[in-house]
Amino acid sequence: MLYLNIQQLHQRKFKVSQIAQELKVSRPTVYKYLKMTFEETKAYMEQLQGKGKKLDPYRDWIIAWLEEYPHLSAAQIHDWLLERYPDLVVGESTVRAYVKEMREIYQIDKKVIIRQYEAIPEQPMGKQIQVDWGETKQKTTEKNEIKLYFIAFVLAHSRYKYMEWQGRPFTTNDAIQCHENAFQFYGGRTEEIVYDQDRLITVSENSGQLLLTSEFQSYVNERKFKVHLCRKADPESKGMIENVVKYIKGNFADSRVFSNIEDWNNRALQWLHRTGNQHVHQTTKKRPAEVFPVEKQHLQPVSSPLSHESVITPSYNKEY
Repeated sequence: MLYLNIQQLHQRKFKVSQIAQELKVSRPTVYKYLKMTFEETKAYMEQLQGKGKKLDPYRDWIIAWLEEYPHLSAAQIHDWLLERYPDLVVGESTVRAYVKEMREIYQIDKKVIIRQYEAIPEQPMGKQIQVDWGETKQKTTEKNEIKLYFIAFVLAHSRYKYMEWQGRPFTTNDAIQCHENAFQFYGGRTEEIVYDQDRLITVSENSGQLLLTSEFQSYVNERKFKVHLCRKADPESKGMIENVVKYIKGNFADSRVFSNIEDWNNRALQWLHRTGNQHVHQTTKKRPAEVFPVEKQHLQPVSSPLSHESVITPSYNKEY
């Protein structure tokens, strides 16, 4: 079918670039099929099927995912394969090439994703964590739709990430508890934590000055970290965490089906271990999981329980 479509457009005087754009395939693919006869194309396809590729046993899964969710990236396909088949050893470039080939053969279009620029100076180890909140809508196992809320953390040097989800909007107490869980996950805290001007932690006086809420100010006083509140006109100062929030939405949450919040948080931790903290970061060119053990040595210890809580019982604080 792809061969016939290319030949028909070529007969209609379409240029190679126009054919490639119309059929969502690469220009080398167009050139290749234009040089072949129909019989040569059949022989070529039979040869491809006969060669056998590493991902051929998973071909049906990959095609089914792409047909149901055409926007999926190769990185998501890679993560979904590892989630379903934990023993599978396959490189990102292999998955990328295979997914590209499947898209061309089956003519499955993909939405364009604009990469985000991270205009932030590098931070010393142990210096800074950035924090932000996000929300998504997920399909459930009962075919309904549910709104989920999450908080995300990222160490500014290693880019080591943590997240926690719940099925209702966050309160300040929720945010405090998640900080405690994150500190246990990291094995300590940084000198400074960066936030947006979020209602959970800030209030505005009549003079326009921003102050921390009384609950969060008490927490900061006890844990003794510095707070940096971003100006609304200065989004670059928390660009790392904004990219993390988009990454969580676009890779972990996108098209994933929700069953219950405990399962969702467990899968989120598994994703962090498998993908979120394993993939090479585009800016640092390093894997966060490889840099984190060194940065961990520069974190401030957090051991004693909070004074206003007799026991801290983190729900999802497994360390990976």
